[in-house]
Amino acid sequence: MQPDARDAAHLWDMLSAGREAFAIVDNVTMEQFLADRLRLRALERTLELVGEAARRVTPACQDAHPEIPWRALIGQRNLLAHEYGRINPALLYVTARERAPQLIVLLDGIVGGE
Repeated sequence: MQPDARDAAHLWDMLSAGREAFAIVDNVTMEQFLADRLRLRALERTLELVGEAARRVTPACQDAHPEIPWRALIGQRNLLAHEYGRINPALLYVTARERAPQLIVLLDGIVGGE
């Protein structure tokens, strides 16, 4: 199923923010990341944007792409937006380093690259 124009825009937003999340932690050690509050806040917001865009993708498009971890992305967005006292910065780092590249590949396969 090809995504409609609205879904395509949200998928593109997810892809763009996923790339940005990885860039924030690329060539940065966990220790450097944890010591850099500005980088941490940037990653929090960027991952929140991934989840917000995921939340806006229609259920039909989500169902057509079960390879995307919709619930996890949206759940992380909710945690970042509403339960900031429970945020684990080390887990965000791991998410951006290890899971963002996988998400980028999946989304790139759906919406295409630049």
